[in-house]
Amino acid sequence: MRKLMSLLFLLTSFVLTAQQIVKPEKAKPKPVTDNYHGTELEDPYRYMENLDDPEVINWMKSNTNYAESVLNAIPGKKEMIKKIEEMDSRTASRISSLSITDNDMYYYLKTRPQDQTGKLFFRKGYDGKESLLLDPEKYNSDSDKIYTISSVIPDKMGNKVAVILAPDGSENGELIILDQSGKQIGEKLNLVQYANWTAKENSLYYLKLNSSEIADMNRQMNQKVYEHKLGTSQSEDKEVFSSSNSDLNIKPEEFPILINDKEMNKNFGLVVTVNKALKIYMNENDLSGAWQTLTTPEDQVSNFATTESDIYYMTFKDSPNFRIVKSSKDSPKFTEGITYIPEPENGTLDNFTLTSNGLYYIVKENGVETKLYFKSKSADIAEQIKLPITAGTVSLSSKGPDFIDLWVSLTGWTTPGKRFKYKSETNEFINEPMSSEAEYPELKDLTVKEVMVTSHDGVKVPVSIIHNKNIKLDGSNPTTMYGYGSYGISSGPFFSPLMLVHTLYGGIFVVPHVRGGGELGDAWHRAGQKTNKPNTWKDAIATAEYLFDEGYTKPEKLSFFGGSAGGILVGRAVTERPDLFSAVAPMVGAMNTVRMEETPNGPVNAPEFGTVKDPEEFKALLEMDSYHNIEKGVEYPAMLVTSGINDPRVIAWEPAKFAAKAQMANASDEPILLLTDFDSGHGIGDTKAENFELFANIFSFFYWQAGHPEFQPPSGLID
Repeated sequence: MRKLMSLLFLLTSFVLTAQQIVKPEKAKPKPVTDNYHGTELEDPYRYMENLDDPEVINWMKSNTNYAESVLNAIPGKKEMIKKIEEMDSRTASRISSLSITDNDMYYYLKTRPQDQTGKLFFRKGYDGKESLLLDPEKYNSDSDKIYTISSVIPDKMGNKVAVILAPDGSENGELIILDQSGKQIGEKLNLVQYANWTAKENSLYYLKLNSSEIADMNRQMNQKVYEHKLGTSQSEDKEVFSSSNSDLNIKPEEFPILINDKEMNKNFGLVVTVNKALKIYMNENDLSGAWQTLTTPEDQVSNFATTESDIYYMTFKDSPNFRIVKSSKDSPKFTEGITYIPEPENGTLDNFTLTSNGLYYIVKENGVETKLYFKSKSADIAEQIKLPITAGTVSLSSKGPDFIDLWVSLTGWTTPGKRFKYKSETNEFINEPMSSEAEYPELKDLTVKEVMVTSHDGVKVPVSIIHNKNIKLDGSNPTTMYGYGSYGISSGPFFSPLMLVHTLYGGIFVVPHVRGGGELGDAWHRAGQKTNKPNTWKDAIATAEYLFDEGYTKPEKLSFFGGSAGGILVGRAVTERPDLFSAVAPMVGAMNTVRMEETPNGPVNAPEFGTVKDPEEFKALLEMDSYHNIEKGVEYPAMLVTSGINDPRVIAWEPAKFAAKAQMANASDEPILLLTDFDSGHGIGDTKAENFELFANIFSFFYWQAGHPEFQPPSGLID
């Protein structure tokens, strides 16, 4: 169906120039009033929350048809897709989800230019001959759904691999187990979110969803970890870690995870929330003992790793820039440990890994400059290791504390990803790419500026600005801001060929590292949470004003996009200061936060955004609610609002309600488009073609609104 629709769009594009593209009817308001702690709140489009209502679905489809017609009528879009495809073809393949076992068995996803999604490959050793184990496009030939692989989990010796796939962005995972030849072992497991092999290697633990229905409020509540033994039916699986054990104090909205740890020969039970503070428990390999509590949320531990004799905890307790605490197997509690790596004086401790000769860790300064450090087992202090190239983002991987192997992957705004193996005995970085490395000669013309922008309350916000060094800063440049600002997640630095395409059109790419992200540590995250959430979009507003003052661009040329929780950032920036932007694109965005708890993914996110059950947090949710902050009679800029009908994270009615209200309230003639993907979800698992199409839709829309001459539809074509 998806391919048929694409063909129809191509065929109909030839007649678009012959007749006007007419807007669909605006959605009728049907107000409902709620009372929250004495505050009366009118909701004119509550009925849209019923996605089984034909009136709602038909309205969403008519808006999508209109949006697709408008976007396909923009000259320059097809040429942009060609440029993206050319960039993509420069490398033979892209590698992701790489896992290396103790005995050097490599499992990874590989996407070649002709592939729409990653295929599972296997090889013995770095130089071994690779073989294809699983092509998700052929996984279920009886279905018209598009499957993508989300997780690759080999067992300890790499003899078997568990693979989780999901159809059409639903995140309803199907787990299968393959041997080294690609032959399936045992039966398929359904509704799997996470899996980990047990010590016995003939069974695995997995976290199971309660329902495949994305609107089922019990889908993620009181989830359980089960043990599955190979050769048995899923119906026989035993519940092994859940709230059924009252001693574990697992709340309904928390996620239980069970990990078998081969270093310490123990099982670790993790209770996970979006708040990052883990509850960690320890038990025997066979789960025969009582669970021992190692950390509580008050310990603020976000990560941990083990050796045969010690546990290393990464914590932000009394250290907003993080530190590492070391405990022993005999005294394993966090509170029994000592500080092993102190909180950095400059920068944030970003991640760490263990090898046989010590601990390696990353420190990121101002969210954009990264340094590598190493502390040997015998040393009192750590030493800095000079990286082979300058990079804004560095990730570390190893086979664990029994092996000396360390791999360092680096990337940055103008640095395509590179993978090195570090030889500690000679202090050398050996280039060890998993595929051919693409050449981007266009990068020599780019410049990156890292600046500090003063926000509304005087706080300095780091901002990254990337553009062609030959452009004139005369205010005429089409400029696009991107942001996220939630969960303590940092936005880059990262290299993207898509961003490079943007600069080829004279565009400037800007990333404000707003509060709510993790660029400057836990305190930066907390400064953009709940009642502090306005700092997130006000940091972006300050960035826009800085760009005008410094001559980069002007409101008629400035666009802004962000997805998921980044929809709060984009939505509130445009509803608070619509005069700053020519166009915005909140993608699968959380646009109606007051109603978020009425969705299956809402309660689990209350630690990040708040709950309407608390009077003060309700006020915060209302303040960050883009839908409720739309005002009638305001001249809003052009908007491209996207949603996915299979989205389990942000249900499609949130963007739909926002678009409906914005269309009704808008006093300007600028288009407000709603583009719903009826074959996809939150973007997780989208094919390469879908991602390219989405990028081209957003940026051709932005260029159209910015007046770029290559992207102007014929006069009078679009209603």
